[in-house]
Amino acid sequence: MSEDELRLAGLRVTGPRLKVLAVLEEYQDNHLSADDVYRTLLEAGEDVGVASVYRILAQFEAAGMVKRLAFNADRSVYELADEAHHDHMICKHCGTVEEFCDAGLETKLDALAQASGFRPLYHDLNLYGICASCGQKTGDRGLRTED
Repeated sequence: MSEDELRLAGLRVTGPRLKVLAVLEEYQDNHLSADDVYRTLLEAGEDVGVASVYRILAQFEAAGMVKRLAFNADRSVYELADEAHHDHMICKHCGTVEEFCDAGLETKLDALAQASGFRPLYHDLNLYGICASCGQKTGDRGLRTED
């Protein structure tokens, strides 16, 4: 994203907005919380307050530039909204988030909706479980169905 995209979104181009945007772009393969963005800026020696980071992310969300995702009740994370549709797998042990897209699954969801006369506008699919790394460490292969 660029200064022009900020302007197109109806936002003034400011240093703090550009810095937050740069962090989101640099770490676009991750899902960062507002606190993660703030800590990254702080570690880089940038002078942007935590309240400003929260405010800027809310402005970006309202402008459709980022998506806020709540994978658990106590923490929201953000991703750039210009990415193609994808779903998420979230490890309940370590919190790792892995993105995936499966054309067969998308086709099945469309067929299910069509069969019931439902016209979907969008969907968000989140699979919760134990990632391979945590499963190896704990001996949990993720085969349980509770939780």
